Amino acid sequence: MSVLTPASEVILRHHEQFLTHHLLIAGDLQDNLATEIEAGSVRVHTNQYHHWQSLIRQLGDNASFGLVADSAFVKGCDTLIYYWPKSKHEARFQLRSLFSILPPGTGVFVVGENRSGVRSVDKLMEGIVTFQKVDTARRCSLFYGQLENQVQFDQNNWWNSYQVGDVTVNTLPGVFSQDDLDVGSRLLLSTFDGPVSGSLLDIACGSGVLAAVLGKKNPDLTLTLSDVNAAAITSSKATLKANKLEGNVVTSNVYSAIEEKFDWIISNPPFHDGLKTNLAAADDLIRMAPNYLKSGGKLRIVANAFLPYPALLDSTFGNHKLIAQTGKFKVYQATKR
Repeated sequence: MSVLTPASEVILRHHEQFLTHHLLIAGDLQDNLATEIEAGSVRVHTNQYHHWQSLIRQLGDNASFGLVADSAFVKGCDTLIYYWPKSKHEARFQLRSLFSILPPGTGVFVVGENRSGVRSVDKLMEGIVTFQKVDTARRCSLFYGQLENQVQFDQNNWWNSYQVGDVTVNTLPGVFSQDDLDVGSRLLLSTFDGPVSGSLLDIACGSGVLAAVLGKKNPDLTLTLSDVNAAAITSSKATLKANKLEGNVVTSNVYSAIEEKFDWIISNPPFHDGLKTNLAAADDLIRMAPNYLKSGGKLRIVANAFLPYPALLDSTFGNHKLIAQTGKFKVYQATKR
């Protein structure tokens, strides 16, 4: 059995309720519970590409990746197990999209860490599902209800936009810096005070703001953007379109779908997976960067000052430069020799 998250352990305390049911598992699933739980059938929808990559090895076509699930995929499912993400706005977006394609009467389990805000589910879904708390353990809460009314859902109603200089940034719920440019990305952009040429890869691109700002200032710059999150991929495409910029937006787990070499790799890399600290993606980003840089190509990243990236940069590239810092953030650069 794989290592399960506390939320999944709470689900398994009620395993007997799932034995004959046809499950749809969705939300912020971070383990392989879907391959281990006993049920009539199991399908999983995730908007995280790396989770999908892990699940399809055993679930095949019963695992789907995308911004929202489609009605054909969920057909026949009579019970939803939803893992609450760290953003209430993202949870509301995902649940309403699911409740637009699941039939009334569907059983709905919602589980999540208490610090994530899961206890607000009853208020957020008022008039759609009436939830009752059925378990509390491992600092998690489990709620159950039945879908009372199928809802209308239009993705176009969920967009948010803001300006960074003359760049329009378009974002969907669950995308980093959904409402405004974060301080770290602002610091990283401030270090590009001259022309940037050649090809650029923005890893963990989020809304696409970094690549869009640099592309607007440097029209000849060739842009590639990548992320694991379906909402980020959709948002980045919308940001490029709004600014009349050309770019290749790639769904990729760090470099898993990247085939070229670049003059620049930039990133404000994540160090959380859900609510947990996880440096694996950032470690891979740095360690494998020389394989995706041209000779003389540069990696430039911004990170919280306490994160242990200098030693990894030195062991990977031989050395690095600290080119900007504040009390909380540092911008590092390393060059492929």
